[in-house]
Amino acid sequence: MSTNNEWPLWEVFLRTKKGLNHKHVGSIHAADEEMAIENARDVYTRRNEGISIWVVESSHIHASSPSEQESLFDAANDKVYRHPTFYNIPDEVGHI
Repeated sequence: MSTNNEWPLWEVFLRTKKGLNHKHVGSIHAADEEMAIENARDVYTRRNEGISIWVVESSHIHASSPSEQESLFDAANDKVYRHPTFYNIPDEVGHI
């Protein structure tokens, strides 16, 4: 039988109210997705504050690092056509 140390790590996302986004609230260890949801419910919704739970095995999450911010996001600034100042608006159009 597997022990808790051998179970994969799951990231838990909780939506607290209808219409809001899911937010990362923490992590848990669980043997499978069913157990992950049950454990997440028990740990992160003790006061009935959630209406929806997402669990994602941590090994399936791929993200950029804050240290990559400059090289990753600066490229968008090179595309002047994305900025409204690039276009000349004729006077007869008025204010948009």
